Amino acid sequence: MAEPTTPQRTEADSKVEETTTKEPAPPAPADDLVTTRHTLKVGRRTFRYSATAGRLVLRDEVYEDGVFRGHRPKAEVFVTSYVLEGEGAKDATKRPVTFAFNGGPGSASVWLHLGLLGPRRVVMGDVGELAAPPYGLVDNAESLLAVSDLVFIDPVSTGYSRAVEGGKPADYHGYQPDIESVAEVIRLWTTRNGRWMSPKLLAGESYGTLRAAALAERLQSRYGLYLNGLMLISSVLDIGTIDFWDNNDQACVNYLPTYAAIAHYHGKHGRKALRTVLTEAEAYADRDYPWVLSRGNRLTAEERAEAISTLARLTGLSEDYVDRADLRIEHWRYFTELLRVEGRVVGRLDGRFSGPAASRIAENMEADCSMDALVGPFAAAWGHYVHDELGYASNLPYELSSERVHPWSFKEFEGKSVDVRAKLERAMRANPHLLVHVAYGYYDGATPHRGAEEVLAHLKIPPQLQSNIEHAYYEAGHMMYVHQPSRVRQSADLAEFVRRACHQV
Repeated sequence: MAEPTTPQRTEADSKVEETTTKEPAPPAPADDLVTTRHTLKVGRRTFRYSATAGRLVLRDEVYEDGVFRGHRPKAEVFVTSYVLEGEGAKDATKRPVTFAFNGGPGSASVWLHLGLLGPRRVVMGDVGELAAPPYGLVDNAESLLAVSDLVFIDPVSTGYSRAVEGGKPADYHGYQPDIESVAEVIRLWTTRNGRWMSPKLLAGESYGTLRAAALAERLQSRYGLYLNGLMLISSVLDIGTIDFWDNNDQACVNYLPTYAAIAHYHGKHGRKALRTVLTEAEAYADRDYPWVLSRGNRLTAEERAEAISTLARLTGLSEDYVDRADLRIEHWRYFTELLRVEGRVVGRLDGRFSGPAASRIAENMEADCSMDALVGPFAAAWGHYVHDELGYASNLPYELSSERVHPWSFKEFEGKSVDVRAKLERAMRANPHLLVHVAYGYYDGATPHRGAEEVLAHLKIPPQLQSNIEHAYYEAGHMMYVHQPSRVRQSADLAEFVRRACHQV
């Protein structure tokens, strides 16, 4: 009997098997927007509005050898928008729209969203009376929605925003690609919602103010999209003004008024009024302090002793510490040193806060106690709000403050300071109707108010455009809306600014 033979596999058989066993291609990414409807009572008025939450797919135009190959998905960016409806809504050509974002780099927009501008806000308490978990969420009667529709944007790798499968997140982790991708979101939303004829504004916080200034120029030059207003909250437009690296004396000078304010809050200035303390610190920073630092070892013993005495008195530190610091007080060390004898540290984002020191001999504190106070309430409020009220479901972690964006690329500024004043100057010169509102917190140890003041005082714009810039100051920190009196006043200030910038006053 003949032995059975083994069937021979041919090349064609292999190809058939490969074809039949090949994994199906993943579905192309698509927008996953969800719309819900709500009401907000403001005084005797009730506003009806739609809320739309979800991810917009950004696409590249692909060309190969001069041939157009279509639009390739590159990123999915999470956006939450609020649009007034019904009797309270105006014609879309008259109703303003504000695009808002935070900074970091790496921060989602949840802070401005649930802290200040949106129709719902977190309840967390304040210094000395922080709420306990799980905190709270209430209607925001001071929401900017009363005067403007709102669009909150989470840049790539923050919030629920991600690069597409197979994409490189690092392609978006830098100054220029961040500007370009956020500008594309704004253009896309404006086009899809028929809002090209609406007044438009940007609201940014912290690094978001640097982004906003550059975006104003980018939107104009790339898309011809001109803005009515910029709201710069806790502003930094030139990182060199607040950066202590490479023995930068400018940062020491710009931080001095902030140190004085924080020292005043913690009782280091007796019965003096805050304004009195600030006036002295600002005057010293304007004239004597830069001169003192510029002299180096040319200072006489008497001049140095006078400088040590003045700096110690203004900052609340000991003369011995100021002397050993060579008259140059770095901010992380300051927050660690001010209350050292009490075994406490003060907050960087908000110098009103203080917390127990992990080590009473540490050069730098282990963490920012003011940030510790903020994260829990905002995370809890957002986790509930996005799923249970906005109806958006995702198994992704919502990145409130993502470390994945680092290292952040500033290759465009190699060998020089990261400075966007030229972008802001260009935007204002090209669009003389652009108004700028700058909000400062006296206890803000992340973006001290004098740093932004210095940049804005040196803008190369015509004299008549100087009046397009307004300044607002609050006895609060980086996120000044944590302080309830400041939140209420700031909300009113921003609403009035929107009306004026959009010619509705």
